[in-house]
Amino acid sequence: MRALRLWASLALVLALAGAAGWAYWNFEIRWRPTLITRHQQEIAALLQSSGWVAPGLAGKKLYMISFHTAPQGERFMADDFPGLQKKGVDTRVIVIARPDLNGQAQSTPAERATVAQLWLGRDWSLLTRWEADPANTWTAPGIPGADGDMARTAVVEAGRGLVVKLAPLLKDNGVVFAYPTLVWWNDKGEMRACACATRQAQARALRDLGV
Repeated sequence: MRALRLWASLALVLALAGAAGWAYWNFEIRWRPTLITRHQQEIAALLQSSGWVAPGLAGKKLYMISFHTAPQGERFMADDFPGLQKKGVDTRVIVIARPDLNGQAQSTPAERATVAQLWLGRDWSLLTRWEADPANTWTAPGIPGADGDMARTAVVEAGRGLVVKLAPLLKDNGVVFAYPTLVWWNDKGEMRACACATRQAQARALRDLGV
């Protein structure tokens, strides 16, 4: 009987330890940004040479790769960019038009036209106007179409190519690309990244950026 009680106590201790370990992983570890230690120069070069747009602040650089209607990307821009910019963080947005999937378009002609213009013109005010307009009513006013224009179509494809090149480099560091994906440098100068498709992951990124 005594041995049975000892085994029961041991089982309880192990169960509690397992539950505590799972809770620590679920609420803390799983949302931590990833320290990028491999392919740093290649990742930085890809980001820098892309068609990012930003307000032009002098502080830390934060790159966000997303597409226009990505829910968590839209929310992060609307809710958290003001606080980041108040801290001097240069929020560099790289918008891509997703490629067709199974023969179905994942972007609209207006979206492709706007993405091409953003990459070519680097106009932060255009991005803010686009974000302020409902996605289903945006007509890309005054912007040349990308479809049928070889040069602008190539720019749209360059954005898609960026994701193709960037995803395996991040994966080699343990980051599985998602929308939005964030890459930044912290106070120590370390390159950090997260596939920030959840509010929890975004909150940890903000903390790492001092917000």
